[in-house]
Amino acid sequence: MSAHILTVDDDKEVREAVERYLSKQGYRVTCASDGKSAAELLAGQSFDLVLLDLILPDEDGLDIARQIRGHSAVPIIMLTGRADEVDRIIGLEMGADDYIVKPFSLRELGARIKSVLRRAAPTQTSAQPDSGEVAEFSGWRLDIANRQLYDPDDQPIDVTSGEFDLLLTLVQHPQRTLDRDQLITALTHADEEPDKAMSRRSVDVQVLRLRRKLEADTRRPVLIKTVRGAGYFFAAKVDWRGTAGGST
Repeated sequence: MSAHILTVDDDKEVREAVERYLSKQGYRVTCASDGKSAAELLAGQSFDLVLLDLILPDEDGLDIARQIRGHSAVPIIMLTGRADEVDRIIGLEMGADDYIVKPFSLRELGARIKSVLRRAAPTQTSAQPDSGEVAEFSGWRLDIANRQLYDPDDQPIDVTSGEFDLLLTLVQHPQRTLDRDQLITALTHADEEPDKAMSRRSVDVQVLRLRRKLEADTRRPVLIKTVRGAGYFFAAKVDWRGTAGGST
């Protein structure tokens, strides 16, 4: 089944152009012109990705992103006419998976959507949580096949596609320091430009968001440690079970 995309933008020309293009690419597209309409659609339908304008007539796009993240890990791509780096970082902190500045080419938008959906999609190696690769660390469990994180009480924790990919990279390299460029390379697909996919600053934001979910005290992290001038160090011992076998 094709992915269902919600486009939220008050510019009618942008909405219609995006809808036409994405429909031709095989996606199902639903549109909203303001925050209220978007909230109603999100409450009544299931979406695979949200394209969210930063500036809407009735509500700030950042507030909507925060509300979505309060109950869902659906991927979000922010759309904005402002190229300010501060806005981009705030959007990422609110839980956006990517950010594209207007005016943008529809081909670039399509490539970003494809990339985010690919990162968010579960792998096809297994349909059962316990039959694929599972990484266990400090009581936490990362189910690779189903792209799901479980806390020490075995409760599922919502993570965005970017957060999951970052955590997966860290658990695959435990007790080693990875610099930001290594993380960017690991999180970038072969057909993407690394500097477009994720900046060094956005890696820092993703780490901050992960710490908020994993660490008891983000000011004194014990799992994801900062190595000043070098990068990040995943301090936990990681045990693998399932098809991976063995432990690290």
